[in-house]
Amino acid sequence: MLRTYLYIPEQLEEKINHTAKTQKRSKAEVIRQALEKGIFAVQQQGAASLEVLSKIAEIGRKYKVKGPNDAVKRFDEYLYGKDWSKQ
Repeated sequence: MLRTYLYIPEQLEEKINHTAKTQKRSKAEVIRQALEKGIFAVQQQGAASLEVLSKIAEIGRKYKVKGPNDAVKRFDEYLYGKDWSKQ
């Protein structure tokens, strides 16, 4: 294992201490578990963002959007399937 130093807010220190005490584990174990779960969550967010961007690009290709101005003008049509401005 490697030793790492980092600065954390006092409130986070209190949460770590409380969790370690209630679970009867060391602070180091609590921190390692939190980092492991946190890294997983961050990695999932990155993957989710990529999926969303891919879907947006797919919609753009499907409706032959030519650029930002076209998307803004036809926003309701793309989003709701209907151009509300024509009513």
